[in-house]
Amino acid sequence: MDRRRMTVIGVLVAAAGLTAAVTVPSFAGEEPRRAAPAADGVAPEVLDAMGRDLALTRDQAVKRLRTERWAAGTVTRLRGELGAGYGGSWLSADGATLTVAVADQAGEARVRAAGAVPKRVARGVAELDAVKSRLDAAGADASPDVAGWYVDVADNAVVVIARPGAEADGRRLAAAAGSNAGMVRVRTADEAPRPLFDVRGGDAYLINNAGRCSVGFSVVGGFVTAGHCGRPGDRTTGSNRVAQGTFAASSFPGDDWAFVRVNADWTPQGVVTDFADGGTVAVNGSTEAPVGASICRSGSTTGTRCGLIQAKNATVNYPEGTVTGLTRTNVCAEPGDSGGAWLSGDQAQGVTSGGSGDCTRGGTTFFQPVNEILQRNNLTLVTAGDQPAPTQPPAGGGETTPPATVEPTPPAGDTECSGQVSRTGRIAAGRTQIQPDGRFYRVPDGTQEACLSAPDGVRAVLELQRFTGGAFRTVARAAAADGTARLTAETSAGAYRYRVVGLSGSGEYTLGFSAR
Repeated sequence: MDRRRMTVIGVLVAAAGLTAAVTVPSFAGEEPRRAAPAADGVAPEVLDAMGRDLALTRDQAVKRLRTERWAAGTVTRLRGELGAGYGGSWLSADGATLTVAVADQAGEARVRAAGAVPKRVARGVAELDAVKSRLDAAGADASPDVAGWYVDVADNAVVVIARPGAEADGRRLAAAAGSNAGMVRVRTADEAPRPLFDVRGGDAYLINNAGRCSVGFSVVGGFVTAGHCGRPGDRTTGSNRVAQGTFAASSFPGDDWAFVRVNADWTPQGVVTDFADGGTVAVNGSTEAPVGASICRSGSTTGTRCGLIQAKNATVNYPEGTVTGLTRTNVCAEPGDSGGAWLSGDQAQGVTSGGSGDCTRGGTTFFQPVNEILQRNNLTLVTAGDQPAPTQPPAGGGETTPPATVEPTPPAGDTECSGQVSRTGRIAAGRTQIQPDGRFYRVPDGTQEACLSAPDGVRAVLELQRFTGGAFRTVARAAAADGTARLTAETSAGAYRYRVVGLSGSGEYTLGFSAR
């Protein structure tokens, strides 16, 4: 299909004896509709979010934003005037006071004249940035117990964040970077940063960095969406412009469905974004709702909109060709909502195809039923029930903070997968867990062995990862056959961890492995 024709697509809809030429507004490649700004030039949505998260009234939020705009301009001017003597700047917790750090007395007078509060410091921000750059260069060899580092202008130092008990690792990193001990502070914090690349129904994604569509539903290995959004081989990125996946299958016209296979940086979640309150709505299955049932959809342009199912097995004549088997609704949609999720309660129903009208005047929108997409492509829907229990490590490799040393423990449950260390957990389709206990362990050179035991019907992959170049990278992999995966690898000394990746089914597993 010619991508240039996807911006606005005509459709001929015949219903109840009425034939009308209308347009399809919900295809990729359009910018979202902008909300009307508030009187002070600030979008109402921004003020509402500030009120929710910062406990501010609208007037307080507007006042704070005015001060922040003034502060930004003032800092830009002072930074140029102070040169090497500029030591950084920051606003007070209430956003009312701007403090500017200076390394000489002359700078203090300039800061006061500009309406800010000066603070004398020992070194300029350029010197601190140079220290931070040396840490960046040495960071590839940092311990995984070092969560990161940054310039703290208020403290006039560079701060290295280490997990409790790993302060020595932070000091070693500073020494390796050749940093002056007085310029680097090691602080402990329970931090375990990870990329927040979750796949959620309704979120935006880009096709070949051009057209925009919306995620339908998470499935094991990726997500489903509309077929007119892309063809096999087209590449997708998230709204954050981070590489996301590739269209593995697509059908349009005739049908209007597609499957995008995502890379390892993205974790499919069994939820749909709820733009009404910024949260998410659980997906717990795909039982088909009847005609007349209420239904809501989520899309990256117009958020959550609801209405009623009017008819099933509808045929729509797009200029590109006829699409059959769609479901007709009186819900509105707009450009960019294509591919987005349709829910009846907590049950997945389909992905947005096309429609007429808009969300100002109202409209008619059609969706491709999700069960057909799952069946045609042998896909497994990821549901909220597949999420690990709160006591388990977060998905996607996030870590909790138990002790870094791993003591031998007897195997729990299944004795088939015994080893020096044993851990148990719950795995499900589309979910990932990190063992031991969301952390890692250290071993010298030698052979590592592991065994994963899961219930019949559970398909999973066991991966051994080594911390290299500032990230954990897979060095060995084994797939579970008949509920058991066995892995043996010759490895060099270093920090390691296991990833247990669920492909289908769910249940408790036991992982036994050597860690010494």
